[in-house]
Amino acid sequence: MRVLLVPLIASLLSACASPLPEADPQQAWVDFQRTAGELLMADRVDGQRTADGRYFQLSPGAHRLHLTYRFEEPIGPLNREPQVMFCYLRIDYPAFAAGVRYRIVARHRLLEPESWLEDAHGQRLADGKTGQCMAQ
Repeated sequence: MRVLLVPLIASLLSACASPLPEADPQQAWVDFQRTAGELLMADRVDGQRTADGRYFQLSPGAHRLHLTYRFEEPIGPLNREPQVMFCYLRIDYPAFAAGVRYRIVARHRLLEPESWLEDAHGQRLADGKTGQCMAQ
């Protein structure tokens, strides 16, 4: 059994380390602001699972994006073990344009996540909605 797990783990790790593909100029590209100690990943587009959690590549038009967001929040004045949170986020945007790069930003404060979509110039285009959050 252990022999079978080694190739599986190696293939999963290599997928995470592979370079991002070239952006298709006929599609919109959405990536994420990454913060140390946090994980923000693409999950679904219009209800369909994404092939790669590191970005979205979308046809022009309206889309509903689902993401997963994992973060840690220090609890209490003694800085004990931080609380690890896992949240589902959603962003709806009606006007993705071909050849345009977008970015999703997520942050948290006091265990409450906030997210939004911005264009390449940092202009905020749409606010995200927070679905279920769970302590881990």
